[in-house]
Amino acid sequence: MDKLKVAVIGTGHLGRFHTKLFNEIDSCQLTGIYDNDSQRAEIVSKEFNVPVFADLNSVIKSVNAVSIAATTSAHYDLAKFFLQNGKHVFIEKPITAKISEAEEIVSLAKEKNLKLQVGHVERFNPALLALENFIVEPMFIQSDRLAQFNPRGTDVAVVLDLMIHDIDIILNLVKSEVKKVDANGVAVVSDTLDIANARIEFENGAVANVTASRISQKKMRKMRLFQRDNYISIDFNSAVSEIFRLVPLEQEVPSSISFGELGAEGKKKKIIYEQAEVKEINALKYELELFIDSVVKDIRPVVSGEDGLKALKVADIIIKTIEKNKIKN
Repeated sequence: MDKLKVAVIGTGHLGRFHTKLFNEIDSCQLTGIYDNDSQRAEIVSKEFNVPVFADLNSVIKSVNAVSIAATTSAHYDLAKFFLQNGKHVFIEKPITAKISEAEEIVSLAKEKNLKLQVGHVERFNPALLALENFIVEPMFIQSDRLAQFNPRGTDVAVVLDLMIHDIDIILNLVKSEVKKVDANGVAVVSDTLDIANARIEFENGAVANVTASRISQKKMRKMRLFQRDNYISIDFNSAVSEIFRLVPLEQEVPSSISFGELGAEGKKKKIIYEQAEVKEINALKYELELFIDSVVKDIRPVVSGEDGLKALKVADIIIKTIEKNKIKN
């Protein structure tokens, strides 16, 4: 099979990175880029020596797949256009601005037998990937995603801009239906929510307490997982995962530090500390490579359109709950 031909749609902050990385991936051919802002497209074109398409019709004649890195409000129209024209689609998160839009493009991709992958890049953070060899069945999750203010992304609430990363991860880890959501939030410097907190209860008894803010003085991207005999701390910024486990007193665990004993005589356990082995991975490049693999090998994308829709539905519940709580107050 010839190399998969790909175009990047949208050459803003993320689109520039997509252009750079697709140019580096051997299993595909970056045929060009497109942006409504032709001046912006020309800048990225010169930087990475790639052609600029004059219009979207020119794109569909030249590619097998596209990567949509335009603003969220444009996701639906672009994804629908390319899927209708038989092209595989990678789309940055959130999948769309509205649930009805996401449902339509997920259904369209299925109908056309095309791959649809959503760019929840934190799924590919080395700190999270490092936990693949550990049993992760959290019953309580504390997640904090705090960022310094940046006008980019303020066209949507912080729930769709930042929190949705953690919603996607939590849904993938817990693997249970959402039972109840309570949430609060406020707009501070933009016209949409800038800080939000949600408590998500699941049918299996698990609970997640999730906070996101884009008006923090310092950056923080941490998730803490609590489960039986086990505590895991994930730092997405530093790409470090720390594990505290209770193990039988006699059990030897390589590359761990042992401290403290618990339990009655004959049932004693010890607490061990270890860091999960983290591989050097460019998360964005890795997810783009996996998208190409899903097309070439005809396999389900790691973060499918259905996954993106699930995360959007929970985000929508959170936003609506915040709006309802405001009315009450």
